[in-house]
Amino acid sequence: VEKLQTQQAVCLFAEHGKKADESPRIISTGRAWTYLLIADGCDNFCSYCLIPKIRGRFRSREKESILAEAKALAERGYKELILVAQDLTHYGYDLYGKTELSDLLRKLCEIDGIEWIRLHYLYPQEIDEELIKTVKEEKKIVKYLDIPIQHINDTVLKKCNRRDTGAKIRELFSQIREEIPNVVLRTSLIAGLPGEGEEEFEELCEFLREYKIERAGVFTFSPQDGTPAAKMEYVSEDTARLRANIVMDIQAEIMDSWESSLIGKVIDVICESNADVNGNHHGRAYFDSPEVDGSVLFTGACSEGEIVKIKVTSAEDGQLRGKMI
Repeated sequence: VEKLQTQQAVCLFAEHGKKADESPRIISTGRAWTYLLIADGCDNFCSYCLIPKIRGRFRSREKESILAEAKALAERGYKELILVAQDLTHYGYDLYGKTELSDLLRKLCEIDGIEWIRLHYLYPQEIDEELIKTVKEEKKIVKYLDIPIQHINDTVLKKCNRRDTGAKIRELFSQIREEIPNVVLRTSLIAGLPGEGEEEFEELCEFLREYKIERAGVFTFSPQDGTPAAKMEYVSEDTARLRANIVMDIQAEIMDSWESSLIGKVIDVICESNADVNGNHHGRAYFDSPEVDGSVLFTGACSEGEIVKIKVTSAEDGQLRGKMI
């Protein structure tokens, strides 16, 4: 921790001095997908978060290191890379003096064997025209963007030390929807944050009803010792939990309606299992991230890691059913 706080590289083995992100990996995910860390630490200093203290300041991996690992993963048969960092959009600032995410993505898309590239944790204030253009143009980048906003009200955002405003978030989401056909948005929301009264909470609910975000994780504010937010005024835990439940109910209606609209449509799905005794495969659509979103149960002949066309026949409780075409 002391090394991270002073931005020193962490070495797993003193004798060879390899950085932690350059050492051999033990992968526990399935054969179809795996995570690819492109940076660690965070420079955002949100008032409710301890990550900068725990993980240290933002540190990008060099492109050559990332690309070498991605090629090795492709050679091992992985079809989907899920790019992760505390803040993907900040990638490159510490090494190159400017964001290099778009350039990195285009180079990753050139790697043979990799079929899908998924982006997690894009901070809204740093999503620029070039990144939107890259996501739109590169076929391997799935049209699924995870953009954690936490809230939409300006007072709450300011208390959280977020650099966004509600107006900028709305403008960004509208632009993304307009420029990237069939894009699916995921976000993270926190109910009961400092500064959230009834009016601020209702603004959040109205935002969800209007913008109809397809995927969302909803959390209850939990003050962390050592953070500025822990010293601010905030609602009781019971009130925060009640508000989180209301948000989840709104989100469930949005998701159910959207998933029902997919019935009869053809979608791309990555197969994640061999057929069971009933001839069914389990897979994920481009709008399903592993471990956090839904799944697709379908019939047809395919192998693990293969991306196939599925016609959706039904949708229920986050699971789509369909058949290969």
